Amino acid sequence: MIWDKEKECMEREELQQLQLERLQSTIHRVYRNVPFYRRMFDRNGIDPDSFTSLEDLSKIPFTTKKDLRENYPYGLFAVPLREVVRIHTSSGTTGMPIVVGYTKNDLKIWTELVARILSSGGITKDDVIQIAFNYGLFTGAFGFHYGAEKIGASVIPVSIENPRKQIKILQDYKTTALISTPSYALLIANTLIDMDINPNSLSLRFGLFGAEPWSERIRQEIEEKLKITATDNYGLSEIMGPGVAGECLEKKGLHIQEDHFLFEIIDPQSLEPVREGETGELVITTLTKEAFPVLRFRTGDLTRFILGECSCGRTFKRIDRIMGRTDDMIIIKGMKIFPSQIETILHEIEGRQPNYQIIIERQAGVDHMTILLEMSEDIFSDVMREQTQLMNAIKDRIASELGITVNIKLAEKRSIEKIGEKIKRVIDKR
Repeated sequence: MIWDKEKECMEREELQQLQLERLQSTIHRVYRNVPFYRRMFDRNGIDPDSFTSLEDLSKIPFTTKKDLRENYPYGLFAVPLREVVRIHTSSGTTGMPIVVGYTKNDLKIWTELVARILSSGGITKDDVIQIAFNYGLFTGAFGFHYGAEKIGASVIPVSIENPRKQIKILQDYKTTALISTPSYALLIANTLIDMDINPNSLSLRFGLFGAEPWSERIRQEIEEKLKITATDNYGLSEIMGPGVAGECLEKKGLHIQEDHFLFEIIDPQSLEPVREGETGELVITTLTKEAFPVLRFRTGDLTRFILGECSCGRTFKRIDRIMGRTDDMIIIKGMKIFPSQIETILHEIEGRQPNYQIIIERQAGVDHMTILLEMSEDIFSDVMREQTQLMNAIKDRIASELGITVNIKLAEKRSIEKIGEKIKRVIDKR
């Protein structure tokens, strides 16, 4: 059984009618039950009964992370706390964590949407799934856990462990699918090489990776080193967690769950819609969330709609992989730079997924960028001449391709501090 394949092949007109009905219901729910939205509507003269088409959504101001944090912890809940059966939070990498609630029905829908993502990524009831996300307030592990059980697959809730222990479990438990961040999958893959273990000796066939941006080059490296099919998926705690969008086995963009969310892509500066197919900031409105509905939430994630239909037969729209974040966009000396651009250069030169951090400082009125780059033990211990050659190669490539001059500092492996499961890529001290 392929989860909700029929729902994912809806006629566009039927889908838009369903979206409108669910939008109207959500708008009335938040106006009645969420003071923040009631004040927003009243302040802007918005009548909850005036929404007669999906285009009317543009009348509503955007919701931002700042709005969510200012209503910490329960100010945006649309149901009494006694109806909330689960609480998760965002990672809090950029400030106060955002508290998200789920009703029993929210959990049911979440489970079904993650089951869709897993099915589209090749997972069936015959798979053994190793979940290498941290089990805790972070949504990733629990979302995939219950989605996998919905399908009927076997779940190994390993959480975050030493990569050698992960590999031991991969071997002994005959894991067929790995779920983690792409950077953690690469850590496992490189550890496998260090241990001189042939990946073909494993039962691993699939990898579903998310929670951080990653490039096509990283996908190719993961697939080659682990001998798997790797697909991308997208979710965020403020909306639901995993299950918002995911790739099918065609790997030509992430199918978005249009029957449960409305998606817009806007210019992060003008806040106007971009032209179809252009890159901009993803904005999401929930259509079926009961405990924590949000209207026009600015995700800060950069992507674009992919035009045309997917050869897999699903008719829901697709977005491109997340290319970076608006709050990570670096404007230095008039140039706009994204960490993903720097990451691509580092990967090409170093030959593997780089762990890095970008530090921006202002000295005597002049902006300076430093890239802190973790190196493998053998490179870090190389003679000074070889280290200098590496740093010069990176600086030259960045200067020629991005038009800026940077400083490079080498750091020992695993020395860059993580917040939760993620490295904060940009530290702006200006």
